[in-house]
Amino acid sequence: MQSSNPVLNRSSAFAPGHGQAYPGAAPYGQQAPYGYGGSGMPPQQYQGAPAASRPMTLDDVIVKTAITLGVVVAAAAVAWRMIPATLVTPAFLAGMLVAFAIAMVLSFSRKVNPALVMVYAAAEGVFLGIGSKFIAHWVGDSGIIVQAVLATMVTAGLTLATYKYFAIKVTPKFTRMVVIGTMGFAGVLLINLLLSLFGFSTGISGFGPMGLLFAAIGAGLAVFNLILDFDLVEQGIRQGAPQNEAWRAAFALTVTLVWLYWNILRILAILRGGD
Repeated sequence: MQSSNPVLNRSSAFAPGHGQAYPGAAPYGQQAPYGYGGSGMPPQQYQGAPAASRPMTLDDVIVKTAITLGVVVAAAAVAWRMIPATLVTPAFLAGMLVAFAIAMVLSFSRKVNPALVMVYAAAEGVFLGIGSKFIAHWVGDSGIIVQAVLATMVTAGLTLATYKYFAIKVTPKFTRMVVIGTMGFAGVLLINLLLSLFGFSTGISGFGPMGLLFAAIGAGLAVFNLILDFDLVEQGIRQGAPQNEAWRAAFALTVTLVWLYWNILRILAILRGGD
């Protein structure tokens, strides 16, 4: 999944079900205070957890996101150190395609399978580990990886602070704009990939001016998707989503953070130039 967030069908994330709500919260499945269901479209029917199920909390989301990102980092470290040079290209492509395929399955599943989330994280880690090593070698400084990670953390933190401090309302119109922009961006990348298979180069995935432009656009779209993810978590807690739905939120956050990191890494590499 080179630069596209597949978690687009947020309308099905916390749609009508039978979960319990917190005291004083909007019942799970009912309309949120400002009427946002995730994508501005009518929510799909979702068979929630039994009434006895504990609603998800912010701690659930934080813990599961940490676990998912931990698997990504561990797999990336293994891929960086253990995969031999002869298998780098096949492993890179396999990691990218497997991660994308699983992400699409998870995005449109009514119930999230935690084991599948872990498989996604491992495949994504392989892609990131090999890709990061290639870029570090191209730049001639592996310290660029640390810089990209720190930049990703700072950007995510500032986005969250902005979302909370300015009380950003994620309206259906805003969501549609982000989703359409993300899908269009992903479509361009897919076309670019197909063209590259036939020997045509557009520079979109390269390290020139066109690559810098698209990396910047990708990072910007990732920030907007982070806002959707934060709203996803907030709505799930407010509506009393079942505890297992924390895995959906963790998956969405992981996809976006990985996407943000990859584009920031490319931006830093292009600005520094090859060794």
